[in-house]
Amino acid sequence: MPLTTVTLSELPTLVGRTLVSESWLPITQERVNEFARATDDTQWIHVDAERAARHSPFGATVAHGYLTLSMVVPMLFALLDVQGARLVINYGANKVRFPAPVPVGSRLRLAAEVLAVDPVEGGFQMSFRAAVEVEGGSKPAMAAEILFRFYL
Repeated sequence: MPLTTVTLSELPTLVGRTLVSESWLPITQERVNEFARATDDTQWIHVDAERAARHSPFGATVAHGYLTLSMVVPMLFALLDVQGARLVINYGANKVRFPAPVPVGSRLRLAAEVLAVDPVEGGFQMSFRAAVEVEGGSKPAMAAEILFRFYL
């Protein structure tokens, strides 16, 4: 799906619409290692490819669940451009789950259904049902309700 561009006042027209990435985001060992260093989560299943190949049930290193969750932000903004928003805040997430692993070398995309657009002081809060899909996978790698606030 190409970039959807709307004005701040047009946000409510998106309720019920699902935005799906056309392109896939590669998950590299370098990205996983950088996330591990940034979060002090250097568990071997994420950073030791040789050990993971021998001992992991996945046969390879896997991305952190929270790395997968964090990728929602760039993937969403590759799908949605809100003109006139001077500030966008990641307001949180509800009901986050990680149903499937993300092996290093796999590719991800986002499917985000707009659940609600509610007015808040100075702008709107959008709720999305987000699913991060692994190319070729049968289950999403991450599922959550994601909240963003767009301010004038």
